[in-house]
Amino acid sequence: MSARMKRKVGAGKVAVIEPSENHYYQPLWTLVGAGAKAVSTSRRSTASLIPSGVKWIKSQVQEFNPDKNCVRTDDGKEISYEYLIVALGLKLHYEKNHYYQPLWTLVGAGAKTVSTSRRSTASLIPSGVKWIKSQVQEFNPDKNCVRTDDGKEISYEYLIVALGLKLHYEKIKGLPEGFNYPKIGSNYSVETVDKTWKALQDFKEGNAIFTFPNTPVKCAGAPQKIMYLADSYFRKTGKRSKANIMYNTSLPVLFGIKKYADSLWNIVKTRDLNVNLRHNLIEVRPDKQEAVFEKLDNPGETVVFEYEMLHVTPPMGPHEVLKKSTLVDEAGWLDIDKDMLQHKKYPNVFGIGDCTNLPTAKTAAAVAAQSSVLDRTISRVMKNEKPDKRYDGYTSCPLVTSYNTVILAEFDYNGQPLETFPIDQSKERMSMFYMKADVMPHLYWHGLLKGFWGGPAPYRKIMHLGMK
Repeated sequence: MSARMKRKVGAGKVAVIEPSENHYYQPLWTLVGAGAKAVSTSRRSTASLIPSGVKWIKSQVQEFNPDKNCVRTDDGKEISYEYLIVALGLKLHYEKNHYYQPLWTLVGAGAKTVSTSRRSTASLIPSGVKWIKSQVQEFNPDKNCVRTDDGKEISYEYLIVALGLKLHYEKIKGLPEGFNYPKIGSNYSVETVDKTWKALQDFKEGNAIFTFPNTPVKCAGAPQKIMYLADSYFRKTGKRSKANIMYNTSLPVLFGIKKYADSLWNIVKTRDLNVNLRHNLIEVRPDKQEAVFEKLDNPGETVVFEYEMLHVTPPMGPHEVLKKSTLVDEAGWLDIDKDMLQHKKYPNVFGIGDCTNLPTAKTAAAVAAQSSVLDRTISRVMKNEKPDKRYDGYTSCPLVTSYNTVILAEFDYNGQPLETFPIDQSKERMSMFYMKADVMPHLYWHGLLKGFWGGPAPYRKIMHLGMK
């Protein structure tokens, strides 16, 4: 209808409110379900379908006010209209999926499939626990309640916030619509991780570029893991001599912990990989196969690279519903005590994982260690006792350096190595690769999500004979 309205009144008087980055021709799913078509053939980016000149408002309508000729969106904006066409479709209430995202590094390199990282959410909800299939739209900690997207208010005695973070591909000019072009992928989204593998397979000759944004990210090692895997793949397929592999990172270092950074720099030099520090991706021109980077040490100065393959790590940040609440710090992250994981203002609110302002790397391993501390903290608070177990900032990053080697980085709040095994974990090891690929997913599904795995601390103590 937006195309029809554009022809009637002009593009400047038409706007589309639509939060989804992709649009699907759903009648094709009958054939997809029978194996006659692929889901990708039914998908187009929303950006490619918005008529030229028509304004696309990337938000979700939260309230209609026809008496005032306006609607309110999920980011709090009121949008006025002269005429309104409602085309909301209907809502399906079916089981959504949960993904073990650390596996996507290997999915993007063709070593695993997306399906191996997926479980239905219903299968993961503990027996007897109520699953509310809604999205939180508002926190009201002063009244001990939350409001969901279907208008319900849900009261609580204790609240654990585990929202994760939000990917912001749209903050890079030319994305996410650029993913409709070949040669671009991203291991950070279920919709784009297979595109990374396709770009690897289709690579012929030129620059293979891997990026790291100028924001906090989840799994800060992942942007360079896929670079090492690409190097291995190109060598295996005889394309390495034709590939100029580049890692353009906004950071001033290759990796934040020196012990592991030294090993990674040795790999970079040995394998002839090019690292450009303080380079932040700001634009993708997929029609020209060009990527534009800002040189952060020289604000305003940019450099353009042509690419034959581009892996994008998007900017990330806290979810809007959290940012607009009273639960956050100045940057919009959940403001909790770094030792006890209890909110600094509201003692019956707790946090875990990527949505928090804990000064440690945002990883699944960190969540596991936090879960053990949080379990103890909440148990004590419920008994009106003072929390006594402290989180030391433990986090881990299995740095995949090839299809059969990993450097297992483990460290604490102070950036000091906190290694589980009594060996030098800064060395590439095949054993650590199989731990990453096969053991850790098992620990996640059958340990962490069932409440049995709280990180390797007890085993570390045994391995090191009681010493830290």
